[in-house]
Amino acid sequence: MRIFQIVTLSELGGAQSVLVNLANTLSKEHEIIVIAGDGDGQLFQMLETGIKYRRINSLRRNISPINEVLTIFHFVYLYLKFKPDIIHLHSSKAGILGRIAFPKKKTVYTVHGFDSIRLAYKKYLPIERYMQNYCRMIIAVSQYDRDNLYSENITRNVKCIYNGIGHPRSSNRYKKNILCIARISKQKRFDIFLETAKILPQYAFLWIGNQEPVLNVPENVFCLGSIPNAGRYIQLADIFMLPTNYEGLPVVIIEAMGYGKPVVASNVGGVSEIVVNGENGYVVENDEKNFAKKIKYVLENDDVYESLSKKALKRFHVDLSVKNMVDKYMDIYNDECCGLNTIENVSDDKEYVVL
Repeated sequence: MRIFQIVTLSELGGAQSVLVNLANTLSKEHEIIVIAGDGDGQLFQMLETGIKYRRINSLRRNISPINEVLTIFHFVYLYLKFKPDIIHLHSSKAGILGRIAFPKKKTVYTVHGFDSIRLAYKKYLPIERYMQNYCRMIIAVSQYDRDNLYSENITRNVKCIYNGIGHPRSSNRYKKNILCIARISKQKRFDIFLETAKILPQYAFLWIGNQEPVLNVPENVFCLGSIPNAGRYIQLADIFMLPTNYEGLPVVIIEAMGYGKPVVASNVGGVSEIVVNGENGYVVENDEKNFAKKIKYVLENDDVYESLSKKALKRFHVDLSVKNMVDKYMDIYNDECCGLNTIENVSDDKEYVVL
């Protein structure tokens, strides 16, 4: 099977991590072509040898009518050139333009965090409602996102598939380190991270993902910058912390669970579907006192820490491995995107004119 995997940006992020895991795993048995646009290109460096990739310079996050038209034409060109069996779209911009360009009978669209549209970019909701008719399947990465898609009248062939990652290899552990991996933005609550560190000066708070040097932080806060493959550093932490305003299903939390790390995170999006209070971590409301209370409780009670750690790793193996994710996407590809099953009221044919 020849499969397109398409995402808007070629820099590393949550959606890109899912794409890489899908592409690298599927490439063992299928021909994979990865397509991405603006960014530093680190996405391409994460692909297995032999996976083809194409960069489309006009594919960018910012709105530009000229670039959108160029991107659609480029999509059509690549479709006619490679004739893929499946087109898998990741992220909202690629999701919209791809659904315009490609036949819907072959197209799967994964929504990586619906709150980014539902809350941050509400003006695009009518477009998402209309475009639901132009793909065979819409994938939500959490039940939370699926429920919110339904609440916004996006209901046509919506299914939930949790993100998954490969099981990370363990290494030496460092005591009393709290780690967060995220860019510094309005969405990611760096302010809560700093205030939590002030309440707990006995612990080191490490942040990976800042693009610029960060000044005037507490003595126990260390901002390490943008580091490739940052997830591997989770093994050096005791707790993974993620303060955030909205999420779909954060890959970094799954990575932390894969290392058997308890998680303390904001109670947003689909986080509470995989982080269960008192089982493998805690979800809290966005307040530094809430974060500090749970972090201290976990770190100062060895039995609690051991229990949370074991159950985090168990949940990872049961629901959140890359194999589990790939198997479920293959079910979608085979049963619902290749014409094996018939879905009513679907017009699949598109005509293309080469100019």
